[in-house]
Amino acid sequence: MDIANLIQAVALYALPVLFAITVHEAAHGYAARYFGDNTAFLQGRITLNPLKHIDPVGTIAMPLLLYFATSGTFLFGYAKPVPVNFGALRNPKRDMVWVALAGPASNFAQAIFWALMLVVLKAMAVDEPFFLKMAQAGILVNLVMWAFNLFPLPPLDGGRILVGLLPWRQAQVVSRIEPWGFFIVMGLVIAGVVGALWLRPLMALGYGAINVLMSPLAFLLR
Repeated sequence: MDIANLIQAVALYALPVLFAITVHEAAHGYAARYFGDNTAFLQGRITLNPLKHIDPVGTIAMPLLLYFATSGTFLFGYAKPVPVNFGALRNPKRDMVWVALAGPASNFAQAIFWALMLVVLKAMAVDEPFFLKMAQAGILVNLVMWAFNLFPLPPLDGGRILVGLLPWRQAQVVSRIEPWGFFIVMGLVIAGVVGALWLRPLMALGYGAINVLMSPLAFLLR
């Protein structure tokens, strides 16, 4: 593995990744507090301080290990989950949907922000590759987090959304998957199922939506 390439990749992705995971987790905590659960607030997790959300294994060790093991072809990581007491929400079954949705929604909003930065940089004739590539990395990282976290299997956000939307009996069945959900998702990722049938189609949709949103601005800034 080329150390120079690793350093360049870390430099490009560090800021987008830190913001992506920090805002994602803080959004969960803010939404939970809005709907009646102060657990994350009392533990100081509704913050943009990345140190509060970094998991030493999931955020640092695992991505680096996978980067070296797969020559950069496969990366995965996770942040320290924000604690949510769903029983403390005013309407647990309904409100858990909004709490779960807040994280992926924050990532899509950040993808739009980085796309906006890219359009503005190009309009200003900024040709420094580092900044252009960082903006592109910001879009990619956040769309990956948005799409992946919406996968409908607990403990991912999409699984919690599904539990909140299903009738009580079916929701209970899906909830029982959660203790093994992480391993099931990883198995599906390694088998290529998540990438082929979920991640790529959803990301293509995300890129398409962002292109539509940015087109008027790009036209005006010509």
